[in-house]
Amino acid sequence: MAPSISLKTATGEKAEIHGKLVAALKFGSRKFQHRIYVADITDPCILGLDFLQKFNFTVDLEKNEKRTRGEEIPLFPASAEHSKLFSALEK
Repeated sequence: MAPSISLKTATGEKAEIHGKLVAALKFGSRKFQHRIYVADITDPCILGLDFLQKFNFTVDLEKNEKRTRGEEIPLFPASAEHSKLFSALEK
């Protein structure tokens, strides 16, 4: 039996998860495939510790960037073009 997944908002409320899918995510010049959960949230996406650890990201809050393999990537994209974070590969 698969474990039950629940999402809790910053205010402590539960958010319904509508499904999961494998998505292609691109950060800087690198592409990643990762299982994501679909929910009604205000942000385009939230990166979890599972993703950051799996792909060896370092987060620098002072510089507002994440790093992987020496590449520095802004935590908050400045333009709409850079805010397109992922596309679905399969359901």
